[in-house]
Amino acid sequence: MNLANRITLFRIFLVPVVMFFLLVRYNIGTFTIGSLTMTYNELIAALVFILAASTDGLDGYIARKNKMVTNLGKFLDPLADKLLISAALISLVEMQRMEAWIAIIIISREFAVTGLRLIAAADGKVIAASALGKLKTWVQIVAVTVVMIRNFPFAIFGIPFDQVAIWAMVIITLYSGYDYFAKNRNVIQYS
Repeated sequence: MNLANRITLFRIFLVPVVMFFLLVRYNIGTFTIGSLTMTYNELIAALVFILAASTDGLDGYIARKNKMVTNLGKFLDPLADKLLISAALISLVEMQRMEAWIAIIIISREFAVTGLRLIAAADGKVIAASALGKLKTWVQIVAVTVVMIRNFPFAIFGIPFDQVAIWAMVIITLYSGYDYFAKNRNVIQYS
């Protein structure tokens, strides 16, 4: 169990912490900035989510730099990302901050690409994360965070950044999924 894998496990551990602060009905208190009122629970959840998301690049960097890339890390890292994003999306649907169809599309794409990777792995091939896939992850993180914190600070100025971020998340998620399948269609054709 090297440092990179411990960081990844820490990210997985933070998933229920984010969900706890979003979904448990115990309100620590509220605060108001301009016309926007937010709960401390939402703020804590968003900060923990950002902390967890920020470890995504860190664990990979440490593993590559120190030559600590392991099969466990290759398995845990994408799993941690999917758990974090999926849990946040499901929580936001439960809170009625996001439509269920959005979460379904995004989670379905994650399952589909994981399935593609499993088929490739069975044939001894590795489908590495693409630049578009990495962009997709960061757009998802931004969109989820801004929805968690009620579109702060944009809501104060009447800018619907949260809606723009959600649509960008859906479009980039779908396109990156299409890109994975288009570039790796030979994996399916010969399996």
